Amino acid sequence: MDARDIIKRPVITEASSEAMAEKKYTFEVDVRANKTQVKDAIQEIFGVKVEKVNIMNYKGKFKRMGKFGGYTNKRRKAIVTLTQESKEIEFFEV
Repeated sequence: MDARDIIKRPVITEASSEAMAEKKYTFEVDVRANKTQVKDAIQEIFGVKVEKVNIMNYKGKFKRMGKFGGYTNKRRKAIVTLTQESKEIEFFEV
């Protein structure tokens, strides 16, 4: 798997924005990717040094549309902690 296939998008919420002060960044990643692949992909794409990776799995929610029911897509979220010497990741250019 290519590094750009593993990292889908950054997750920008109020909680994740506050965690950026502690050099913790949240990304939505491929459901088949493991911690080592996520770490290597972040280091390759952004040129930073990763200290640790925490991964969470989210099941799809049951949704109805009239009489038809189904599940939304399952997701996987990774919280990446950078080392203290590493530069920060810039999502928004100021």
